[in-house]
Amino acid sequence: MKRDERRQQIVDMLVENKTVDLDDLAGHFAVSKMTIHRDLDDLEQAGVLRKVRGGATIDAGTQFESDFRIRERQGGDAKVAMAHSALQLVEPGMTVMVNDGSMAAVLGEMLLEKRPLTLITNNAAVMERLKGESGITLIALGGTYSAKFNAYLGMVTEESLSRLTADIAFISTPAVNGTLAYHMDDNVVRAKRAMMAASVAKYLLVNHQRIGHRALHVLASLSDFDAVITDSAPEASVVRELDQAGVKLTIASVQDAE
Repeated sequence: MKRDERRQQIVDMLVENKTVDLDDLAGHFAVSKMTIHRDLDDLEQAGVLRKVRGGATIDAGTQFESDFRIRERQGGDAKVAMAHSALQLVEPGMTVMVNDGSMAAVLGEMLLEKRPLTLITNNAAVMERLKGESGITLIALGGTYSAKFNAYLGMVTEESLSRLTADIAFISTPAVNGTLAYHMDDNVVRAKRAMMAASVAKYLLVNHQRIGHRALHVLASLSDFDAVITDSAPEASVVRELDQAGVKLTIASVQDAE
């Protein structure tokens, strides 16, 4: 088996299982552990996975988020449910901001149902899907392209956002703990904050499995958002804490999205 084929299979295993074991991989592919180590090293350098003792994982860490190509293949039902809930907040004629991320990419495509709209985004997947669509005025934010996040980031992105205004912004996050939202990349944090500052209404989208986790950088207080949208109710203690902090929590229903 060629190296690239083996590494793609490793990625496929990670998508299915979230973790892989070094010894199991060496046996499965009938190669040495050193060969697997090199595969994992290269995939880690590309931002696809995070090496851990005895193997690798795609679970987010305080300084790690898996590659967009991994995330877009995960949690499809949850993304559709949250995107459908977010869609109910959009009216034709609005100017809408959509940030980076695989969750936001699902919402971006759904926004076609609400045209005519003006859509501002740094999400390359959304740009690719909506370019040329009638009824969509697409404002594609420039900047430095990040393959890991499949988005445009940096000073050019932030400067562009400082000169724009939107009716509503949809911001996604990989980690929420207590009453704070987090992200592990500082460039992504700055772009998300710039979108929040440029929008009248702001909504946070987070998979319920990411609640109770931290990342390196604090993105924002949950009270900065008009509501937090998730796909399933978190633990009762979390709900009470958010309620006491005045944070509105919206639970998206998969059934309602069907």
